[in-house]
Formats: sequence, structure tokens, C-alpha cells
Amino acid sequence: MSHRVRVWDLPTRLFHWGLVISVAALFITGEIGGNAMAWHFQFGYTVLSLLLFRIVWGLIGGHWSRFASFLYSPATILGYIRGQTQPEHRVGHNPLGAGSVFAFLLALLAQVGTGLMSDDDIAASGPMARFVSDATVSMASWYHRQVGKTGLIVLVLLHLAAIGFYLVKRKVNLIPPMIHGDKYLPGNVTPSRDDARSRLVAAVVFAACVCSVWGMVYLAA
Repeated sequence: MSHRVRVWDLPTRLFHWGLVISVAALFITGEIGGNAMAWHFQFGYTVLSLLLFRIVWGLIGGHWSRFASFLYSPATILGYIRGQTQPEHRVGHNPLGAGSVFAFLLALLAQVGTGLMSDDDIAASGPMARFVSDATVSMASWYHRQVGKTGLIVLVLLHLAAIGFYLVKRKVNLIPPMIHGDKYLPGNVTPSRDDARSRLVAAVVFAACVCSVWGMVYLAA
């Protein structure tokens, strides 16, 4: 008999959808350019705050949000690709989903980091551009506009394709659990803690991340 288990805590869900909205806004404002670049930087700072929060929350958050719960060995990943699944793969991130999470975190950190040092040679420049050499600014700008942007588009498309694959082929809808947080699972599964205290801790952590990012921007101005 299956029973309802809290898998994704509220802070993780808010992070996820906040990141979706912010990354979409970054693509849109980046394409528009001009005056929209002011918003582009604001959303960039938001993404950086979210990423810093997710790194911390990956250490202290709900059970299935912690990196330790989806840090798989190469052998486990290969086994999963060959069809050798384990019960825990149905709960949080499976080995391929875990790879997607880490790829997104690294790609977004690289994109935001290079954005902080980029210069469009017109009117917009990152707050850290004046602290590095012209060669570094040029390299960061090239990566940010070409390599990083293309890489993120590929990752987004792969992510959407994976959601479609699980929905059509395996009859598993991955979206609802990321909205309400729960899955119906058989057996005794460890739930993620998601109470008032953990949410308060998450709010304090996120506030600290926001203050850190805005402090960096303010000091660089």
C-alpha cells in the first residue's frame, strides 16, 4: 500500500520555481537589451542569491533536498542507465536527475559569475568588471554571451525532454510533487522535514544570501 510522503520541502519548491522565473526573465531581458539590462542585472543578482541558498540548503535542508541523498557513484549511474534501479531512485532525484541538478548549479554559477565581470561595450557592465583585467572581461563576456547562454538553453531543453519522457513513457508526472511537495510511495520512506522551524531557518539563510550578494554589489559600486 502506498502512502503520502513529503519529499520536497517548501524552501526547495520556492527555490525551484523562483529559479525558473528568474532564469526565464534573464533570457528575455538579455535578448531585449537596452534599458532592460538594468532588470537583467537585478534578476542575475536574484539567481546568485538563490544559488547560494541552494548550496547551503543542500547541506542542511530536508532529507531529499540534501546533496548527500542524490550524490551517486559512477557505477550507480551506469547501472541506472542499464535499467538497474533502486527503491530510493523513485523518491528524490534519480541518478540522471541528480546529474541534471549539479549541471544546472554549475552552469548557472558560471553564467552569473561571468556576468558579474562582463561588459557589453555600450552601457552595461558587471559590478566586478573594473576589478579584473581587460582580457578577463573580454573572456567573461564571450563566455557569458556565447558558451554559457547556449549551454543553459541545451540544459533547459534536455530537462523539458526528460519531464516529457517520464510523463509519456513511464506515466510519471514530475511536476505536481514540485508544487505540493508530496509523492505517494510504497514502503517506509524517510520524509523531508518541512515544518515551521525548518522554514524559518530557510528564510534566515536566504536573507543572509541576499544580503551577501547585495553587499558585494554595493561594495563594488
